Amino acid sequence: MADIIQLLPDHVANQIAAGEVVQRPASVVKELLENAIDAGASTIKLIIKDAGKTLIQVIDDGKGMSVTDARLSFERHATSKIRSADDLFQLNTKGFRGEALASIAAIAHVELKTKQEQDEIGTSIVIEGSEVVSQDIVVTPKGTSISVKNLFFNIPARRNFLKSNPVETRHIIDEFHRVALAHSSICFSCFHNGSEQFNLPISNYRQRIVNIFGTKTNEKLVPVEEDTEVLKISGFVGKPQYAKKSRGEQFFFVNNRFIKSAYLNHAISSAYEGLLKDGAHASYFLNLIVDPQTIDINIHPTKTEIKFDDEHTLYAILRASVKHSLGQFNIAPVLDFERDSNLDTPYNYEQKTEPSVAVDSGFNPFQEDKKVGSYTASNYKKEPVANWESLYVGLESKGTKSQNDFNEVHFESEPEIASIFNDPKAVEEKQSTYQLHKKYIISTIKSGMLVIDQKRAHQRVLYEDFLQHITVKEGVSQQLLFPLTIHFSSRELEIIRQLKQDLEHTGFVFNLLENEVLEISGVPVSVPESEVSIILEQLINDVENEVPDSHFSATDLLAKSMAKSLAIKTGQSLSNVEQEHLVNSLFACKEPNVSPTNRVTFITMTVDELEKKFM
Repeated sequence: MADIIQLLPDHVANQIAAGEVVQRPASVVKELLENAIDAGASTIKLIIKDAGKTLIQVIDDGKGMSVTDARLSFERHATSKIRSADDLFQLNTKGFRGEALASIAAIAHVELKTKQEQDEIGTSIVIEGSEVVSQDIVVTPKGTSISVKNLFFNIPARRNFLKSNPVETRHIIDEFHRVALAHSSICFSCFHNGSEQFNLPISNYRQRIVNIFGTKTNEKLVPVEEDTEVLKISGFVGKPQYAKKSRGEQFFFVNNRFIKSAYLNHAISSAYEGLLKDGAHASYFLNLIVDPQTIDINIHPTKTEIKFDDEHTLYAILRASVKHSLGQFNIAPVLDFERDSNLDTPYNYEQKTEPSVAVDSGFNPFQEDKKVGSYTASNYKKEPVANWESLYVGLESKGTKSQNDFNEVHFESEPEIASIFNDPKAVEEKQSTYQLHKKYIISTIKSGMLVIDQKRAHQRVLYEDFLQHITVKEGVSQQLLFPLTIHFSSRELEIIRQLKQDLEHTGFVFNLLENEVLEISGVPVSVPESEVSIILEQLINDVENEVPDSHFSATDLLAKSMAKSLAIKTGQSLSNVEQEHLVNSLFACKEPNVSPTNRVTFITMTVDELEKKFM
């Protein structure tokens, strides 16, 4: 039998490796930014076009590469970070496996320009699909510039799996945020389709957070500092009152590397126990410094998951540190309550003199022409009222007449009629719905019983209502007496700007002001003023996390998000009139059977099914 096992060609092996390393354009951005940081750059510029599908370019002013290093950097498993297996447990750099550039070059057109500071000229290398097209001498500034064009050009199936441009752009911005937050000592800038998205100068960690997430973030931060033999913690957590429904502002950095850890995230959540509403998530930006020998960062291709030697100790220290900071800055309740100093017991009362009150016992306001201090009794003399007897003229005759008329006064009243609300039997016959556990509405039908989920039913009613208003562009708006001003980050304002036209069709009236401020002067009739900020935050979260593909409808997503925010919640008590109105509105919908998220809104139980329960 012939041998069937053979070695794969290099370009095929590189494409397979690219499947692990390069999942989307954001993966390329992450690898290139990390390479620039390892090169010791102080200024890094990111340029993308068409959400990275057309161009991803990273320019840095690092130490650059020689001619030999530039050529070897595109070979598999070529790295300057490690020499032996022991070095894997002493890593202080970002990349170390030597697969990034080789994988990227296998599925894209790559152009590299690099020069070291001591060299007069640099090197330019062009690679297309793992094949070196050219290698020339070029004049270029110190550092490295890598351009990745036409990603997945030779793997059309992978390119078809990419999401829409807004979704891919959001993933790129997320990776940019993670790298920029971990290195506040480096100047970062980001350009998308020729427009500047971020310009982050060198600053401290707090200022870097504010520059990324908006000026309003500054007042939301509580510092966390802890230094132990096992773990050093620095960074900030958000105040409970600013918690959001999304997890977008949660960042863990271990040795300046972004990681995801559900276990450590639970430590933060337990520190906020009793301070957050249900479904709310606190923000945190925490840097953890540990001994490199106590972690293993080579357990995942994207290096976002880390294995710790002693997770339980880290959990306890992290939870205690965050809880201490919240209590120290009067965010969490403490036993030492504040008290008013005026209520303190005057222990040195015997040293104080009692205040004296001067009283003139000879003062008489009715005594004329007698000096009393600086006043005279004539100041208090009342002038007689002339003709005061005329005030009572005719009083007796009028009183007699009014008394006679009073006996003939008749009060207007409606005739008493029988009302169903006064008759208990009538009420019992009229009531056709009942509320069960403040969650379900029970209604009788001819064949048996109907059980309706009040939350899902109301979502369906609101969803079709908002969808109709957006479609016909006739949303009714109520003007606010005082406009609302809400602060958002630049990324969130960009999402609102994209949905502005559809929001206006639902009834919103707003203007985008400077300094990342949104001014709202009108809201839909059914939207309470206090719920506006919650609705917009939920909408932004839905757009970021629930956009399915390039065929998604912003109108449909907007209607779903607003219906989800404004629908009655489980646990809300409804009157009989409200129950009947909800039931009638539900069955007036086009699709009453399911909620906007395709969940069942009601079930039926026939009399036969009930009888079987008693057999």
